[in-house]
Amino acid sequence: MKRKSTLLSLAEGTDPVKSKGNVTLPASVFRLVVEQSALAISITDSKANILYANSAFQRVTGYAPEELIGCNESILSYQMTPKSVYETLWTQISHQQPWNGILVNRHKAGHCYLADLTITPIMDNEGCTVYYLGMHRDVTEMHRLERQVQNQKALIESVVASAQVAIVLLDEREQIILDNQAYQKLNGDFGQELAHSLLTVLRAQLGADFETAWRDKRNISTQEVRYDWSDRAPRWFSCAISWFEEQDPSIDAFFVPRRQPYLLLVIQEVTALKRQQEDIRMNGLRMLLAEQERIQSLRELLLGVLYQLEGPLNVFSAAQRLLGRCEKTSRPESLSLILEEAIKTSRRMLDTLRDCIPGRVEEPIQPVNLNEILRNVLQLSTPQLLAKGIVVEWKPMPVLPSLAGRLTQLSSLFKQLVDNSIDAIHDSRGEQRELRIVTTAYPDRIEVVIEDTGPGIPSEWRLKIFEPFFTTKGAKQQHMGLGLTMAQEVVAQHGGIIDIDPNYHPGCRIRIQFPLYAV
Repeated sequence: MKRKSTLLSLAEGTDPVKSKGNVTLPASVFRLVVEQSALAISITDSKANILYANSAFQRVTGYAPEELIGCNESILSYQMTPKSVYETLWTQISHQQPWNGILVNRHKAGHCYLADLTITPIMDNEGCTVYYLGMHRDVTEMHRLERQVQNQKALIESVVASAQVAIVLLDEREQIILDNQAYQKLNGDFGQELAHSLLTVLRAQLGADFETAWRDKRNISTQEVRYDWSDRAPRWFSCAISWFEEQDPSIDAFFVPRRQPYLLLVIQEVTALKRQQEDIRMNGLRMLLAEQERIQSLRELLLGVLYQLEGPLNVFSAAQRLLGRCEKTSRPESLSLILEEAIKTSRRMLDTLRDCIPGRVEEPIQPVNLNEILRNVLQLSTPQLLAKGIVVEWKPMPVLPSLAGRLTQLSSLFKQLVDNSIDAIHDSRGEQRELRIVTTAYPDRIEVVIEDTGPGIPSEWRLKIFEPFFTTKGAKQQHMGLGLTMAQEVVAQHGGIIDIDPNYHPGCRIRIQFPLYAV
């Protein structure tokens, strides 16, 4: 039953208050401040019986002051706040310490709301608590919004954490802010910071387009990235970059908003799929190179035959010219006719042979990766390398820019050079049987170095080995044979240079350089 009580007058028994500047404030000012405050304010006695409530209290709780005066503050309890909260509340204010917390209160209409409540003990001159000042506000909507944000954040984090693709968030300085379990697993297997490595490859792969997208904070659609190691098989990743901005939460950006850009890198490893594709492609490449070698052998054979036949034909032509200088009386007419007919017949035969030489198929120019070509060549040569006990040291530069070139020609070029090295190492019968291949990228060119522990090339042969039809096959100190003329031609078609290091001993070092511009 509600007790009858008079409304506590804030103006009664109070003296005017002087401010620091000796300006006197009437006591009525404080009454007006409390009455018109936007916070719900109540004053209770030491037993929590309500002695005063302002108009904001009525707006928040639904109770008019006359309905509350004399009632205990417990009238507002919804019976859902844990008992421990009330115990903490009373323990603290009993020790004359303010308390702040959240309570579940009941509105007069029957529904509940969340009250952010602060209770301050008011003491008399003797230090005894005589009143409690309570101030609270309805934070139900704020709580709902906070929980909604928290739930959405937790949901997003759960989705990101459980995603099958690797996701990593970086700032503009490429510092990692957030990553998920899939990225952590990939990163652990990778052995170094995967995000930084892939961004480096993308920079080299996309060139100016990457720098423009980075500067303008534009998204980059899915790109396939290949990463090469010297001691492991290559791995392939599908990467996409998205940019988004976050409002700067610092206080000095409250009125002048600042935005902080972040990069979202989504990574999916596609190595298994690429290896399946590589197996299919390697089989096709193996057949293609075998056909190219067959055609090349036929070309060399026919060109060699032509070269050999041109000699006797030139002798016949010389003899015919000598006969033409003789006096008609001493010149055997029948011999002259026979020589003329033999020359005509021989030239028809040579023309027929020339027509039988397989022509070159014009191959389209496309972006090629020399690391990939060399790895394919080594893979095709693996049976020979194993059979002949040759150890390969493969040192590719992990990030190699694409070269505009003809894939089949370049594959044939390096297959020829590797085969020559294998033959040289095998024929030398030495104990050290090693083949070393290194790729390096410079600002203006790509360099491939092939070294072997064969017998090397004598200085007098270093220029001759690139001449047509020069062969060292059968010689004990040979290293390279037929095909080097064609190899030099392929390099030249790509604007490159091939040379043999004269100072490399023992063995042979071939250096091939390709400029980084379109063929």
